[in-house]
Amino acid sequence: MSHTILDRIGPISPPDSSAVQAAQRRLDSLTKPPGSLGKLEELAARLAGISGTALPSYTNRAVVVMAADHGVCEEGVSAFPAEVTQQMVLNFLEGGAAVNVLARQAQAEVVCVDIGVNGNIGHPGLVKRKIKYGTDNMVAGPAMSREEAEKAILVGADLVAEAMSRGVNLFVTGEMGIGNTTASSAVMSALTGITPLESVGRGTGLNDERLRHKGVIVQRAIELNKPDPSDPLDVLAKVGGLEIAGLAGVILKCAASRVPVVIDGFISTAAALIAARLAPESLDYMIASHVSGEQGHALLLRELGLVPMLDLGMRLGEGTGGVLALHLIDAACRIPAEMATFESAGISGAEEDLPS
Repeated sequence: MSHTILDRIGPISPPDSSAVQAAQRRLDSLTKPPGSLGKLEELAARLAGISGTALPSYTNRAVVVMAADHGVCEEGVSAFPAEVTQQMVLNFLEGGAAVNVLARQAQAEVVCVDIGVNGNIGHPGLVKRKIKYGTDNMVAGPAMSREEAEKAILVGADLVAEAMSRGVNLFVTGEMGIGNTTASSAVMSALTGITPLESVGRGTGLNDERLRHKGVIVQRAIELNKPDPSDPLDVLAKVGGLEIAGLAGVILKCAASRVPVVIDGFISTAAALIAARLAPESLDYMIASHVSGEQGHALLLRELGLVPMLDLGMRLGEGTGGVLALHLIDAACRIPAEMATFESAGISGAEEDLPS
C-alpha cells in the first residue's frame, strides 16, 4: 500500500476499551439476566468501542452502492448481459431497486456511485467518480493497473469523508456490477488459497455447466496474471473490480474515522478481505450483516473471523443484507439506552453469593 493512500486514509486506532467496559456495565445492570440478549449485547458493546461512547446512536446512515462493469463478462460468466449494470444504476437512482425499498424502511440514504460503469449515465442523483469504463478482461491480462486500483480505493475513502462532513455516522457497503461475483471469487482464491471450485457461486443464476465454466475462468485468470498473495493491491489490480476497490476504501476510511461499517454480501466481503489484508486493524470496525447464498461467502467470513447476524439465503447484493442489519443495530443501541436498570425499576437482582 503506497504512502499516498496511507496518508490520505489516516491511521486506524483500536476501539475504545473504556467505552466497551462502560457499555458492558450498563448492559449487566439492565432488568434481564446477564448476557441473555446474546449477540445483541455483544453488538452493543462493539458499537460502543467503535464510536467511543457507552450509548451510541446512528440516526444518519448511508448505503454506498459502488457500480462498475467487468471485462471478464466477455467469457460468459453471468446469466445477465453486461448492460444490466447501467440499467440497474438508473433503477437505484429512481428508487426502484430492492436496496431502495429496504433503505427507506431502515431510514438510510442510498448513495449510488459510478466508479467504473461501461457507459455514461445522465442523472442528477448519480455520484460520478469513474476511474475507467469497466475493467479489462482478466483472462487476457490484468483487470486494471495498480494506479487505477489505488485511485479507486481513494474514491471510496473520499466519499466517506464527504458523507461524514454532512453528518453520516454509519455506513453500509453495497455494489452493482454484472460479473462481480467472478472478480470476487478470483480475489478470494488469490488471497486465501481457497480453490475456485469452492469460491465460485451461481451469481445471477448460472446452471451447473456455466458454474463449472466460471470456475475455470477464475483459475485461468489467476494462472495468467499470477497475483501476489502477499500484496493485496497486486491481487486487486490483476483480478479484482473497481467497485471492490472503492468499497475497500470505504471500509478503510470508516475504520480510520472510528465509524462502523456494515459489510453486505459476497462482493462486499471480498472488499473487506482486501481492506483487512491492507490494514488488519480495520477488522475491528467491520460488522458482518448476513451470510449470503453465494457458495464462497461463508468461507470468506470465516477467513476474516466475522460472524454474520442474519442468514436469510439472500444473494442479491446491492447492500440489501446490510440494510436489513440496521434494524438489529438500532435494537442494540436502544436496549442500553431505554431499558430500565434493576436499581431504577426497584427489581431485585440475581444473588451474587448463593448459599451452598
